[in-house]
Amino acid sequence: MTVTVRRFTQDQTSAWNAHNGTALNGHFLFDRGFMDYHADRFTDASLLIIRDDTLVATLPANVDGDTIHSHQGLTFGGLLTGRLSTDATLTLFEDCLNHYRQAGARKLIYKPVPSIYHRRPAEADLYCLFRVGAQLVRRDVTTTIDYRLPGELSSRRRRGVGKAQKAGLTVRTDSRWPEFWDILAQTLRERHGVAPVHTLPEIEMLAGRFPDNIKLFTAEQAGETVGGVVIFETADVAHAQYIASNRQGRDAGALDLLFSTLIKTYQPTKRYFDFGISTEEGGRVLNQGLLTQKEEFGGSAVMHDTYAIAL
Repeated sequence: MTVTVRRFTQDQTSAWNAHNGTALNGHFLFDRGFMDYHADRFTDASLLIIRDDTLVATLPANVDGDTIHSHQGLTFGGLLTGRLSTDATLTLFEDCLNHYRQAGARKLIYKPVPSIYHRRPAEADLYCLFRVGAQLVRRDVTTTIDYRLPGELSSRRRRGVGKAQKAGLTVRTDSRWPEFWDILAQTLRERHGVAPVHTLPEIEMLAGRFPDNIKLFTAEQAGETVGGVVIFETADVAHAQYIASNRQGRDAGALDLLFSTLIKTYQPTKRYFDFGISTEEGGRVLNQGLLTQKEEFGGSAVMHDTYAIAL
Protein backbone atom coordinates (compact mmCIF):
# COMPACT_ATOMS: atom_id res chain seq x y z
CA MET A 1 0.00 0.00 0.00
CA THR A 2 1.41 3.37 -1.07
CA VAL A 3 0.15 6.42 0.83
CA THR A 4 0.76 9.99 -0.30
CA VAL A 5 -0.17 13.08 1.73
CA ARG A 6 -0.51 16.14 -0.47
CA ARG A 7 -1.25 19.78 0.30
CA PHE A 8 -4.51 20.91 -1.28
CA THR A 9 -4.28 23.15 -4.35
CA GLN A 10 -7.11 24.72 -6.30
CA ASP A 11 -6.70 22.32 -9.23
CA GLN A 12 -7.83 19.56 -6.80
CA THR A 13 -11.18 21.27 -6.09
CA SER A 14 -13.30 18.80 -8.05
CA ALA A 15 -11.66 15.77 -6.45
CA TRP A 16 -11.97 17.37 -2.99
CA ASN A 17 -15.67 18.11 -3.44
CA ALA A 18 -16.40 14.66 -4.87
CA HIS A 19 -14.79 13.03 -1.85
CA ASN A 20 -16.67 15.30 0.56
CA GLY A 21 -19.91 14.25 -1.11
CA THR A 22 -19.29 10.58 -0.29
CA ALA A 23 -17.27 10.77 2.96
CA LEU A 24 -18.94 9.18 5.98
CA ASN A 25 -18.63 12.47 7.85
CA GLY A 26 -18.81 14.90 4.95
CA HIS A 27 -20.71 18.20 5.24
CA PHE A 28 -21.47 21.05 2.87
CA LEU A 29 -19.26 23.25 5.10
CA PHE A 30 -16.30 21.35 3.63
CA ASP A 31 -17.26 22.01 0.03
CA ARG A 32 -14.63 24.33 -1.39
CA GLY A 33 -17.43 26.65 -2.51
CA PHE A 34 -18.13 27.24 1.17
CA MET A 35 -14.62 26.96 2.59
CA ASP A 36 -13.05 29.34 0.12
CA TYR A 37 -15.44 32.27 0.55
CA HIS A 38 -13.08 33.52 3.28
CA ALA A 39 -9.85 32.26 1.74
CA ASP A 40 -8.34 35.73 2.10
CA ARG A 41 -8.55 35.45 5.92
CA PHE A 42 -6.81 32.09 6.32
CA THR A 43 -3.72 30.40 4.93
CA ASP A 44 -5.05 27.07 3.74
CA ALA A 45 -3.20 23.96 4.92
CA SER A 46 -5.75 21.32 3.94
CA LEU A 47 -4.54 17.85 3.02
CA LEU A 48 -5.49 15.15 0.55
CA ILE A 49 -4.56 11.58 1.51
CA ILE A 50 -4.11 9.28 -1.46
CA ARG A 51 -3.74 5.52 -1.18
CA ASP A 52 -2.76 3.54 -4.26
CA ASP A 53 -3.84 6.44 -6.53
CA THR A 54 -7.25 6.75 -4.81
CA LEU A 55 -8.28 9.74 -2.70
CA VAL A 56 -9.41 8.15 0.59
CA ALA A 57 -9.40 11.06 3.05
CA THR A 58 -9.15 14.82 3.32
CA LEU A 59 -8.39 17.17 6.20
CA PRO A 60 -9.75 20.75 6.08
CA ALA A 61 -7.15 22.94 7.77
CA ASN A 62 -5.37 26.27 7.91
CA VAL A 63 -2.03 27.34 9.34
CA ASP A 64 -1.37 30.22 11.73
CA GLY A 65 2.27 30.59 12.67
CA ASP A 66 3.53 27.18 13.76
CA THR A 67 0.01 25.90 14.55
CA ILE A 68 -2.30 23.95 12.25
CA HIS A 69 -6.04 24.35 12.84
CA SER A 70 -8.81 22.15 11.49
CA HIS A 71 -10.25 24.74 10.51
CA GLN A 72 -10.52 28.18 12.16
CA GLY A 73 -13.10 29.34 9.64
CA LEU A 74 -15.39 26.35 10.28
CA THR A 75 -17.38 25.17 13.28
CA PHE A 76 -15.62 21.80 13.09
CA GLY A 77 -13.67 19.83 10.54
CA GLY A 78 -11.61 16.76 11.29
CA LEU A 79 -10.37 13.96 9.05
CA LEU A 80 -13.02 13.20 6.42
CA THR A 81 -12.92 9.54 5.48
CA GLY A 82 -14.62 6.98 3.32
CA ARG A 83 -14.98 3.32 4.28
CA LEU A 84 -11.60 2.85 5.94
CA SER A 85 -10.75 0.43 8.70
CA THR A 86 -9.78 1.88 12.07
CA ASP A 87 -6.26 0.54 11.62
CA ALA A 88 -5.94 2.22 8.21
CA THR A 89 -7.33 5.48 9.62
CA LEU A 90 -4.72 5.43 12.38
CA THR A 91 -1.96 5.05 9.82
CA LEU A 92 -3.32 7.86 7.66
CA PHE A 93 -3.75 10.11 10.68
CA GLU A 94 -0.14 9.63 11.69
CA ASP A 95 0.91 10.32 8.08
CA CYS A 96 -0.89 13.66 8.29
CA LEU A 97 0.87 14.54 11.54
CA ASN A 98 4.24 13.65 9.99
CA HIS A 99 3.46 15.85 7.00
CA TYR A 100 2.81 18.84 9.23
CA ARG A 101 5.91 18.12 11.35
CA GLN A 102 8.08 18.10 8.26
CA ALA A 103 6.51 21.42 7.23
CA GLY A 104 7.62 22.95 10.54
CA ALA A 105 4.35 22.92 12.51
CA ARG A 106 4.54 22.42 16.27
CA LYS A 107 0.88 21.97 17.19
CA LEU A 108 -2.40 20.76 15.66
CA ILE A 109 -5.73 22.04 16.98
CA TYR A 110 -8.28 19.43 15.92
CA LYS A 111 -12.08 19.71 15.92
CA PRO A 112 -13.71 16.37 14.99
CA VAL A 113 -17.04 16.34 13.21
CA PRO A 114 -19.76 15.70 15.86
CA SER A 115 -21.41 12.31 15.56
CA ILE A 116 -24.84 13.69 14.62
CA TYR A 117 -23.39 14.72 11.24
CA HIS A 118 -22.00 11.27 10.40
CA ARG A 119 -23.73 9.40 7.60
CA ARG A 120 -22.70 6.24 9.44
CA PRO A 121 -20.46 5.83 12.50
CA ALA A 122 -17.08 7.41 11.72
CA GLU A 123 -15.27 8.03 14.99
CA ALA A 124 -12.01 6.28 14.25
CA ASP A 125 -10.28 9.67 14.46
CA LEU A 126 -11.22 9.84 18.15
CA TYR A 127 -9.22 6.69 18.72
CA CYS A 128 -6.38 8.22 16.73
CA LEU A 129 -6.44 11.24 19.04
CA PHE A 130 -6.14 8.96 22.06
CA ARG A 131 -3.25 7.04 20.52
CA VAL A 132 -1.21 10.17 19.77
CA GLY A 133 -1.80 11.68 23.23
CA ALA A 134 -4.12 14.51 22.21
CA GLN A 135 -5.40 16.76 25.00
CA LEU A 136 -9.03 17.83 25.25
CA VAL A 137 -8.79 21.64 25.48
CA ARG A 138 -12.38 22.73 24.84
CA ARG A 139 -15.83 21.20 25.11
CA ASP A 140 -18.99 22.98 23.96
CA VAL A 141 -22.53 21.80 24.63
CA THR A 142 -25.03 21.88 21.80
CA THR A 143 -28.67 20.91 22.27
CA THR A 144 -30.16 18.40 19.84
CA ILE A 145 -33.51 16.72 19.30
CA ASP A 146 -33.25 13.11 18.18
CA TYR A 147 -36.49 12.54 16.29
CA ARG A 148 -36.38 8.84 17.18
CA LEU A 149 -36.95 9.72 20.84
CA PRO A 150 -37.66 13.45 21.23
CA GLY A 151 -38.16 15.10 24.60
CA GLU A 152 -41.37 16.80 25.64
CA LEU A 153 -42.24 20.40 24.79
CA SER A 154 -42.48 22.25 28.11
CA SER A 155 -45.62 24.04 29.25
CA ARG A 156 -43.73 27.35 29.06
CA ARG A 157 -42.83 26.79 25.42
CA ARG A 158 -46.42 25.77 24.62
CA ARG A 159 -47.67 28.98 26.22
CA GLY A 160 -45.20 30.92 24.10
CA VAL A 161 -46.51 29.29 20.94
CA GLY A 162 -50.09 30.10 21.93
CA LYS A 163 -49.12 33.69 22.68
CA ALA A 164 -47.52 34.09 19.25
CA GLN A 165 -50.53 32.64 17.50
CA LYS A 166 -52.89 34.98 19.37
CA ALA A 167 -50.66 37.91 18.38
CA GLY A 168 -51.15 36.98 14.73
CA LEU A 169 -47.58 35.89 14.01
CA THR A 170 -46.92 33.67 11.00
CA VAL A 171 -43.85 31.73 9.88
CA ARG A 172 -42.57 31.72 6.32
CA THR A 173 -39.56 30.60 4.32
CA ASP A 174 -37.99 33.87 3.36
CA SER A 175 -35.40 35.57 1.18
CA ARG A 176 -35.52 38.92 2.96
CA TRP A 177 -32.06 38.57 4.41
CA PRO A 178 -31.45 42.31 5.02
CA GLU A 179 -34.43 42.67 7.38
CA PHE A 180 -33.40 39.67 9.44
CA TRP A 181 -29.70 40.59 9.41
CA ASP A 182 -30.54 43.98 10.90
CA ILE A 183 -32.35 42.22 13.77
CA LEU A 184 -29.53 39.69 14.22
CA ALA A 185 -26.77 42.31 14.18
CA GLN A 186 -28.56 44.50 16.70
CA THR A 187 -29.26 41.55 19.01
CA LEU A 188 -25.64 40.36 18.97
CA ARG A 189 -24.33 43.88 19.44
CA GLU A 190 -26.59 44.63 22.41
CA ARG A 191 -26.19 41.28 24.17
CA HIS A 192 -22.63 40.26 23.40
CA GLY A 193 -20.89 43.22 21.77
CA VAL A 194 -20.13 41.22 18.62
CA ALA A 195 -21.22 41.06 14.99
CA PRO A 196 -22.48 38.00 13.06
CA VAL A 197 -19.68 35.75 11.82
CA HIS A 198 -20.97 36.22 8.27
CA THR A 199 -21.65 39.63 6.79
CA LEU A 200 -24.92 40.16 4.94
CA PRO A 201 -23.26 39.92 1.49
CA GLU A 202 -21.49 36.72 2.57
CA ILE A 203 -24.59 34.94 3.83
CA GLU A 204 -26.57 35.98 0.75
CA MET A 205 -23.77 34.70 -1.47
CA LEU A 206 -23.51 31.39 0.43
CA ALA A 207 -27.30 30.91 0.41
CA GLY A 208 -27.19 31.42 -3.34
CA ARG A 209 -24.45 28.81 -3.73
CA PHE A 210 -26.14 26.31 -1.39
CA PRO A 211 -29.89 26.89 -1.69
CA ASP A 212 -30.70 23.36 -0.50
CA ASN A 213 -28.55 23.76 2.61
CA ILE A 214 -28.92 27.36 3.82
CA LYS A 215 -32.45 28.62 4.45
CA LEU A 216 -34.01 31.56 6.27
CA PHE A 217 -37.28 31.23 8.17
CA THR A 218 -38.90 34.36 9.61
CA ALA A 219 -41.72 35.22 11.96
CA GLU A 220 -43.89 38.09 10.79
CA GLN A 221 -46.47 40.28 12.44
CA ALA A 222 -48.66 42.44 10.21
CA GLY A 223 -46.16 41.98 7.38
CA GLU A 224 -43.15 43.04 9.49
CA THR A 225 -40.24 40.70 10.21
CA VAL A 226 -39.88 40.36 13.99
CA GLY A 227 -37.59 37.33 14.24
CA GLY A 228 -35.92 34.57 12.32
CA VAL A 229 -33.81 31.43 12.25
CA VAL A 230 -31.18 30.51 9.66
CA ILE A 231 -31.07 26.76 9.14
CA PHE A 232 -27.94 24.95 7.92
CA GLU A 233 -29.37 21.72 6.55
CA THR A 234 -27.63 18.42 5.81
CA ALA A 235 -29.08 15.04 4.89
CA ASP A 236 -29.78 14.13 8.52
CA VAL A 237 -29.56 17.38 10.49
CA ALA A 238 -31.38 20.70 10.56
CA HIS A 239 -29.08 23.04 12.51
CA ALA A 240 -30.08 26.50 13.73
CA GLN A 241 -27.06 28.58 12.77
CA TYR A 242 -28.46 32.04 13.56
CA ILE A 243 -31.37 32.89 15.89
CA ALA A 244 -32.73 36.35 16.71
CA SER A 245 -35.85 38.40 17.37
CA ASN A 246 -36.43 42.07 18.03
CA ARG A 247 -38.26 43.46 21.06
CA GLN A 248 -41.61 43.17 19.29
CA GLY A 249 -40.87 39.54 18.45
CA ARG A 250 -39.71 38.72 21.96
CA ASP A 251 -42.85 40.22 23.47
CA ALA A 252 -45.01 38.15 21.09
CA GLY A 253 -43.18 34.80 21.47
CA ALA A 254 -41.73 34.75 17.94
CA LEU A 255 -38.96 32.24 18.62
CA ASP A 256 -41.31 29.81 20.35
CA LEU A 257 -43.50 29.80 17.25
CA LEU A 258 -40.52 29.56 14.91
CA PHE A 259 -38.94 26.60 16.65
CA SER A 260 -42.22 24.78 17.18
CA THR A 261 -42.91 25.13 13.45
CA LEU A 262 -39.40 24.16 12.34
CA ILE A 263 -39.24 21.10 14.58
CA LYS A 264 -42.45 19.81 13.01
CA THR A 265 -41.34 20.81 9.50
CA TYR A 266 -38.12 18.79 9.62
CA GLN A 267 -39.40 15.76 11.52
CA PRO A 268 -40.42 13.77 8.40
CA THR A 269 -37.06 14.18 6.65
CA LYS A 270 -34.34 14.55 9.31
CA ARG A 271 -32.96 12.49 12.14
CA TYR A 272 -31.84 15.46 14.25
CA PHE A 273 -32.79 19.06 14.93
CA ASP A 274 -29.87 20.94 16.47
CA PHE A 275 -30.20 24.28 18.29
CA GLY A 276 -26.49 25.10 18.51
CA ILE A 277 -24.17 25.62 21.45
CA SER A 278 -24.99 27.29 24.77
CA THR A 279 -21.46 27.66 26.11
CA GLU A 280 -19.18 30.68 26.36
CA GLU A 281 -15.56 31.51 27.20
CA GLY A 282 -14.05 28.49 25.50
CA GLY A 283 -16.76 26.15 26.77
CA ARG A 284 -16.09 26.82 30.47
CA VAL A 285 -19.23 28.89 31.07
CA LEU A 286 -22.71 27.47 30.54
CA ASN A 287 -25.39 29.96 29.49
CA GLN A 288 -28.08 28.40 31.65
CA GLY A 289 -30.96 30.54 30.38
CA LEU A 290 -30.18 29.77 26.73
CA LEU A 291 -29.65 26.08 27.49
CA THR A 292 -32.94 25.79 29.37
CA GLN A 293 -34.86 27.38 26.51
CA LYS A 294 -33.49 24.81 24.06
CA GLU A 295 -34.00 21.84 26.37
CA GLU A 296 -37.61 22.90 26.90
CA PHE A 297 -38.19 22.15 23.21
CA GLY A 298 -37.14 18.55 23.84
CA GLY A 299 -33.43 18.68 23.09
CA SER A 300 -30.54 17.11 25.01
CA ALA A 301 -26.77 17.42 25.10
CA VAL A 302 -24.30 16.66 22.29
CA MET A 303 -20.64 17.64 22.55
CA HIS A 304 -18.46 19.71 20.24
CA ASP A 305 -14.88 18.93 21.27
CA THR A 306 -11.51 20.51 20.49
CA TYR A 307 -8.16 18.76 20.95
CA ALA A 308 -4.55 19.91 20.92
CA ILE A 309 -1.78 17.66 19.60
CA ALA A 310 1.87 18.47 20.16
CA LEU A 311 3.83 17.80 17.00
